[in-house]
Amino acid sequence: MKTRYIISSALMALATVGCTDLDVDIKSVYTEYPTDSEIAIEARISNAYFAFRDAIGRRYDEGISCNSDEYTAVSFGGDYLNDRDMANFSLHSVDQDACKNQLNVYSEIQGGITKCNQILMDLGDENVSVSAPVRAARAFYTFLLMDNWGDTPIIDYRLLGADGIVDRSPRADVARWIETELLEVRDDCPTEVSSETYGTPTRWMVDALLAKLYINWNVYTQDVTSASWSSTATNEKLNDCVAACDDVIKSGLFDLSDDYKKKFMYDNGPHIKDFIYAMPFDAITQTGMTYARFRTWRQGQKDNGFYSVPLASSVGGNMALTPEYAELFCLPGDRRNDVIAGDANAETFDVYQYDATTGEKTNVRNTYQGTPVVFTKKITLATQDGDLNTGKNLTGWVQGYKSIKFFPNVEEVNAHSRNQSNDIPIFRYADILLMKCEAIVRGASATNGDTPQSLFNQIRSYVNAPTISSTPSLQDILDERGREFLDEHWRRNDLIRFGDFEREWGFKYLNPNANALTNRLLPLSRDILNVNTNWKQNNGY
Repeated sequence: MKTRYIISSALMALATVGCTDLDVDIKSVYTEYPTDSEIAIEARISNAYFAFRDAIGRRYDEGISCNSDEYTAVSFGGDYLNDRDMANFSLHSVDQDACKNQLNVYSEIQGGITKCNQILMDLGDENVSVSAPVRAARAFYTFLLMDNWGDTPIIDYRLLGADGIVDRSPRADVARWIETELLEVRDDCPTEVSSETYGTPTRWMVDALLAKLYINWNVYTQDVTSASWSSTATNEKLNDCVAACDDVIKSGLFDLSDDYKKKFMYDNGPHIKDFIYAMPFDAITQTGMTYARFRTWRQGQKDNGFYSVPLASSVGGNMALTPEYAELFCLPGDRRNDVIAGDANAETFDVYQYDATTGEKTNVRNTYQGTPVVFTKKITLATQDGDLNTGKNLTGWVQGYKSIKFFPNVEEVNAHSRNQSNDIPIFRYADILLMKCEAIVRGASATNGDTPQSLFNQIRSYVNAPTISSTPSLQDILDERGREFLDEHWRRNDLIRFGDFEREWGFKYLNPNANALTNRLLPLSRDILNVNTNWKQNNGY
């Protein structure tokens, strides 16, 4: 188990800052917290910084991952059907009621914004060493809402009216507000990279978020649901994207020296040089990360199952890699091939146990009731409908290859209700290199001697995949991003930016409205609309 000692670098400064007087008394919207206790202050900061933990640990992962071409969410004769909640994401038929468990992460993310505002209100945002990283966290949460739901309220306590009513702002305005916020706080955020700043906003997190904002500028500032929108239209922010990437690169604080598979294991953390911003998890003290439960095959917990140590609890196994996505893991020698249980170049995969300590494949065959387990790349449905039912039997359970990227500590999972200690990266140095590569291919000026080919080959080289000898195409970059960022929640974002979100994959053909451009935005759940009665549902839902 990992032990964390994360102390805010602004803690001492916070202890000396009093409450801020406001012209308009809107504190009734928030909960009062003590400001004279260092322990209470640190707890409040942690609550604000890690407000995304529960969402990314499960429900955000389910919705965003299954809405991309990464996964088909299957069911097994009624098992894990759950009103078709995850299946609806896979079919691009997301429903405001049936999918509320996933869509309601909107409230959790918005709650993170409120926690940031509470700190800024009570402790003051005049002291930039205090306010800058908190504002960066608030901008990040706002980015998540804007990226997935479009029009989003700008919940800055200084902008709230006395009536407490918050309206959704146009997506383009939100993008510009996020940019302004990040540029204002960047130079005042911590530059230190250590166990104390791990998982908290730093200058480099701000740069990475700016780069992500800029590379998607055309998505956020134009009507992406319009037929006139083009994924190859001129992007006025491409050079700004390169500049943000260069700031991270020139810092010299990050690199690709970590083994690809090992850096996602249960003992990852501040020592991983590729991680710019991550969500920390611990099976006891920072709980909620349960990816293996849904990615291990349905009967993988048995004595001679998926791991060399049996799992104490059952697993879901309802997240199966689509054949189209699994086929990306086809490059000879590529270390990334080892994070899927499957062979991209074959239609079936003989399953051997994975060592519970190292995560590497053993020579012990995985069997079920004496039958050797064989995964099939192709997924075959028992009935052609939205249940995505593969059958409640061995044939149905082994449909689709599986991800083992976030490999669990099995003994921890057994002892602590399926909780894992794998930290989940949000921004990585590898993403910085590929965003810079993409920006230059799209028209940005090359800098510092880098070319799209050289940047692309840095990624290929560190995973021991074949390098390329020419400038990568946009399709090459999209495919490489698919290999590099499996399970990291950027694939939906990438597919929309590249104009590939409407491509056929999985079982989308079962939904006649799967290609509706309005699917590029998620709907608000009915629960959210019931709380915010002045809001309107997104078009198309």
